[in-house]
Amino acid sequence: MSAELISILVLVVVFVIATTRSINMGALAFAAAFAVGELAADLDADGIFAGFPGDLFVVLVGVTYLFAIARANGTTDWLVHASIRLVRGRIALIPWVMFVITGALTAIGAVSPAAVAIVAPIALSFAARYGISPLLMGAMVVHGAQGGGFSPISIYGSIVNGIVERENLPGNEVVLFLASLGVNLIIAGIVFVLFGGLKLGGRSEAAEPGAGPEEATSQEAESAGNEAGSRLDPAKIATLAALVALVVAVLGFDLDAGLCAITLAVILSAIWSDTSRKAVGEIAWSTVLLICGVLTYVGVLEEMGTIEWAGEGVSDIGVPLLAAVLLCYIGALVSAFASSVGIMGALIPLAVPFLAQGEIGAVGMIAALAVSATVVDVSPFSTNGALVLAAAPDVDRERFFRQLMVYGGIVVAVVPAAVWLVFVVPGFG
Repeated sequence: MSAELISILVLVVVFVIATTRSINMGALAFAAAFAVGELAADLDADGIFAGFPGDLFVVLVGVTYLFAIARANGTTDWLVHASIRLVRGRIALIPWVMFVITGALTAIGAVSPAAVAIVAPIALSFAARYGISPLLMGAMVVHGAQGGGFSPISIYGSIVNGIVERENLPGNEVVLFLASLGVNLIIAGIVFVLFGGLKLGGRSEAAEPGAGPEEATSQEAESAGNEAGSRLDPAKIATLAALVALVVAVLGFDLDAGLCAITLAVILSAIWSDTSRKAVGEIAWSTVLLICGVLTYVGVLEEMGTIEWAGEGVSDIGVPLLAAVLLCYIGALVSAFASSVGIMGALIPLAVPFLAQGEIGAVGMIAALAVSATVVDVSPFSTNGALVLAAAPDVDRERFFRQLMVYGGIVVAVVPAAVWLVFVVPGFG
């Protein structure tokens, strides 16, 4: 049995054990990385740790630290009420507002995880406050980010279009952008319907017209109390300034979101130590362990060539349409655990040989690969999914993790085949 096949089987075992026993999957993955790296791949400690996602570790810690402070001093409550006022109290519109905001951020050049890191904590705080499904809200944020992610001036769009040009393939920037936007918009609409979005249509923050006098008085009193608790004070103003500074630093100066967030959190903690004292304990440490462990194991797979081995095996298939759908599935599956940009950079060149034969339309195939490799970022093992999991307040994290994993699995199973049918089979390009 080859080392590559062994590494895949061990990953399956890790999933089985983690889902049947109460063991953090990240801890299991670290142990598996050590065992497979040492015994099957002959990697030393440096080789094993090469896949440790240090940047994601800092992002998860920094963002959850900053927003733990924002929750402690009432800033997130203030933002929730501001969002409600923006849509005149219509709660059903808030998930779509979050979709549009993250989509706009990525479309104008924000890295997708940076946009999610900025929006997700606010969106999920709102979900907790008004009893909206965190899965609904988190999915709307991530799909919004991916919907705008392939505009001609976006990071993803620039990377994919650059690869296409370098490989001398025909491409269409507008088709790529509209394909991603359309797929993510359709998925967001389906998620909105399935996870209770329609039930929000009759809800608003104000007392409902049909409520009796006592009920209306109670609702008004609660609303007044919430408003009083979310009035601006120096701590909230400083926290809002810190959030604006985070957006400007990340989008305007291309600085690291995690390092900026943790720096701003430390400054706020130094000035308002009373409200910030417990914030470090509220960092999503179990999520950090889970994500970093799994991605370290994926790094071992990349170091030992398992990813490339699987991709080359598919590209050697003699039936172009079959090879195309399998490449879409590999892109989706691997991207659910690793870098979307990295897998796109690997898969598009692998597709060049059968694209050159002219039996598969290059424009449609590239759009299908790009969508397949990014729409799965709702997985809790991807950066965006991990940020959503870490940002959700007042939830059963293990249950929410399983929900995200199941939802991500459904997306992996369904979307590659769907985009293959829509973009590849007709032979676009």
